[in-house]
Amino acid sequence: MFDPEKFIESTVADLKTKLKGKTVIAVSGGVDSTVAAVLADRAIGSELVAVYVDTGYMRKNETEMIDKLYTELGLNFRIVEASAEFFAALKGVIDPEEKRKLIGEKFIRIFERVAKEVEAVYLVQGTIAPDWIESGGGLRDTIKSHHNVGALPPDMDLELVEPLRDIYKDEVRKVARTLEISVAERQPFPGPGLAVRILGEATPEATAIVREACAIAEEEIDKAVEEGLMEQPWQYFAALLPIKSVGVQGDVRAYGRTVVVRAVQSVDAMTAAYSKIPHSVLDKISIRITNEMKDVVNRVVFDITNKPPGTIEWE
Repeated sequence: MFDPEKFIESTVADLKTKLKGKTVIAVSGGVDSTVAAVLADRAIGSELVAVYVDTGYMRKNETEMIDKLYTELGLNFRIVEASAEFFAALKGVIDPEEKRKLIGEKFIRIFERVAKEVEAVYLVQGTIAPDWIESGGGLRDTIKSHHNVGALPPDMDLELVEPLRDIYKDEVRKVARTLEISVAERQPFPGPGLAVRILGEATPEATAIVREACAIAEEEIDKAVEEGLMEQPWQYFAALLPIKSVGVQGDVRAYGRTVVVRAVQSVDAMTAAYSKIPHSVLDKISIRITNEMKDVVNRVVFDITNKPPGTIEWE
């Protein structure tokens, strides 16, 4: 039986032993990196520098929310605005694995820059068991290279420390609840962000579309959960497909993009079942997306694939 209090005690003690001096921690506002940050902060306090990178592929109002979160937690925290760097790195890239590896390397180069500024030699990450399991290695097939594992550059100039490496999402949430962290129940968001919710080239224009579609899907599902119409999904979002189809807006022909809504139930991300969202909720999501983005989106579909055979994200 996993004991979060014992885990906290042993992990803080271990970090005190491993981290001897200034340390950079990669934070995203998700439960994994936030738990890792709080544990590292308990271990070394002001020697820790929490770094959030705004890649340009973040959800709507994400950066503002994260700024508030880490300020309230009292962390030594900084935001790096790097959207231009990430958009340039992914220009013309359509392969999902290439996207993930380019994003992973770009993250590390930014963390190395910050580490040089503060004279840090350690990088802490909120890597959890499914990340390295799905990234492959040894006898394991590579399902997808998680940016914080399979996409790490071999010449990385920092010593990597991963205090959550051997536990799963449900166990991380137990730790977060014990630590009374406000994002304990927050749904997962991929490290590469919206870049892997755009099938095809992750351009600024495509990112703006999927960002708004994700916000609408989240808002309507959250509202339905609050009204008791459905169970809270484990993860829910929208993705943008690389196809256009013919539609009609009023009496005028439309030729627009297709958005797919994805929602799943899971415990540890290793398997998942698609969420049974009421048709009335899907109807609201579809109407809002096609009305509010009528110049670019004219079709919304719902993904009913479990994991396996699908993955939770589309890329």
